[in-house]
Amino acid sequence: MGSNKYLAFALCLACCGAGAKLAGADPSACARLTDLKIAETTITAADLVPAGSFKVASPGQNFTAPDLPEFCRVQAVTRPTPDSEIRLEVWMPTSTWNGRFEQVGNGGYAGGIAYGFMAPQLQRGFATASTDDGHRSENGNNWIIGHPEKVIDFGYRAVHETSVRAKTIIDAFYGKQPAVSYFNGCSDGGREALMEAQRFPDDFKGIIVGAPANFWTHLVTAFVWDEQALLDDPTSYIPATKLPALQAAVLAACDALDGVEDGLLEDPSRCQFDPAVLTCKGADGVDCLTPAQVAAARKIYAGPNNPRTGKQIFPGYAPGAEAGGGNWPAWIVGKLPNGGFQFSFGNVFFAHMVFEKPQWEFRTLNFDSDVTLADTKMASILNSTNPDLRRFQARGGKLIQYHGWADAAIAPANSINYYQSVVGKMGGLEKTKAFYRLYMVPAMSHCAGGAGPNSFGAIIQPPTHPADAENDVVQALTRWVESGVAPGSIIATKYKDDDPKKGVVMTRPLCPYPQHAKWTGRGSVFDAANFVCK
Repeated sequence: MGSNKYLAFALCLACCGAGAKLAGADPSACARLTDLKIAETTITAADLVPAGSFKVASPGQNFTAPDLPEFCRVQAVTRPTPDSEIRLEVWMPTSTWNGRFEQVGNGGYAGGIAYGFMAPQLQRGFATASTDDGHRSENGNNWIIGHPEKVIDFGYRAVHETSVRAKTIIDAFYGKQPAVSYFNGCSDGGREALMEAQRFPDDFKGIIVGAPANFWTHLVTAFVWDEQALLDDPTSYIPATKLPALQAAVLAACDALDGVEDGLLEDPSRCQFDPAVLTCKGADGVDCLTPAQVAAARKIYAGPNNPRTGKQIFPGYAPGAEAGGGNWPAWIVGKLPNGGFQFSFGNVFFAHMVFEKPQWEFRTLNFDSDVTLADTKMASILNSTNPDLRRFQARGGKLIQYHGWADAAIAPANSINYYQSVVGKMGGLEKTKAFYRLYMVPAMSHCAGGAGPNSFGAIIQPPTHPADAENDVVQALTRWVESGVAPGSIIATKYKDDDPKKGVVMTRPLCPYPQHAKWTGRGSVFDAANFVCK
């Protein structure tokens, strides 16, 4: 779902695209933007920020970025309804503008400007913008109950209103509209990205979708499913200390299925793993699972089902990356019982958005009637699952989506399910590939991180070297939209400790789904040059 802790990844700034034409603006025009009249909008500040280090310290947010270019920082509030208060910021480089606009998405329940996502785009030469989605995280969950317009702002309106207002501000500063507008988001930002393509196809011509929380009502249902699996019976809880053994058992069973024994599963959907192989034969210990823990693990891998119809509500989690710090320990089991990130997201949704009873108890969730209620009440506001992208395609829109197979926040099969629904709606794979491509990333965690090749220019990843269309998803999308060159494979890199300064551990091609990377049988399995997409 994304969280502020992931913003640290975004401090690694990528260079401007090769060959981009840089434009300038009159710096004195920045201060005059406070006089700009925009419907339902107040510009609260317009300041010229000198080149160098930039710091924001505000309630709930502390952010520092080194080495930014000089830019005009505009802060504004727009109020499309009486109960709306949507904060937004627009950053515009004064002398390094590439003529483009890239708006960035949020994470989790939003509640703050995504400064860490804006900074890399500014460094690339984009004018960029972000919104808090209409509420402030420091106010907790007080924005939900009794504020249906704020929930709509979070669901879809704030991102669209920010797009419209930002383009007006950019036009006023540079004297012209951006040549092309892009959107880039992961997690909730991925949900927002698909929402834009489906509901507001004229806002952006190029969209990057990372690990989208687009089936929100069922995703958070899956969170409560995992919570019940682990905590309904105290003996079912799987402590993080047992996860290395669980992961090792998965790899022992499935690592060789892709023809390469490298500690990574290229396609975990091929792995038919039963955690019962770890059942304790004697005393309980960190290298085995009790029968109750085996049952819990099975439920997590399987995902929730409707008890009446048997239909799957949301896919379960892929095997093979249980032990990584950003995987099951963070999202599912937590350091202590009830400490996984999933649980707070699921409990907030049902307690505040569905039942409007803050004291609601997760053990009471009915996976039939309560899910139906959640869909009836919230799906039209929060879900971006519509497979009909004809309007987006008709205006020349292009969309690149990626998802890590080791994602323990949003089950990776959700991206495949949505992509396949679009293929079915849009007339088949070849017609869909003409404007929309999906890349599944082996052993990458939620949006970034993980043991696999996880750096390819996405929104909260280390920069790529070189930052070209073959190695960088932003450059790949830009070339597709502006030059008509569709992306093939995109090379992903794994750096030691995810730090480019420490050197490359491995590279691997990311293949457009349903292709996957296949080792040629020659050369190192840690070099992308020795793989082909099949």
